[in-house]
Amino acid sequence: MLLRPLRYIGIGALFLAGVASAQDTPILDMVANNVIDKYQNASCEQLWEQKGQPKTPEQQQAIEMLQNDPQMRAVFIDKIAAPIANKLFSCGMIP
Repeated sequence: MLLRPLRYIGIGALFLAGVASAQDTPILDMVANNVIDKYQNASCEQLWEQKGQPKTPEQQQAIEMLQNDPQMRAVFIDKIAAPIANKLFSCGMIP
């Protein structure tokens, strides 16, 4: 169930590599929405189980691309921060 969004992250990461501008790209939006959906649809127990688990190669590639492109990273974080923080807070994973 949670693997499907991760697959989209990997696919999106490949497309993000070719994106010249991080301004409102449909691919970046798709990847961000899939990450948000993963957290919103996961139970707190599932999130606790996933905490600290190793990242897939696709996730590692997406993370590396975001680390190398500050503008794209800022757009991505702006999109996912509030929904993910709210879920983690409601699950007691952040103070």
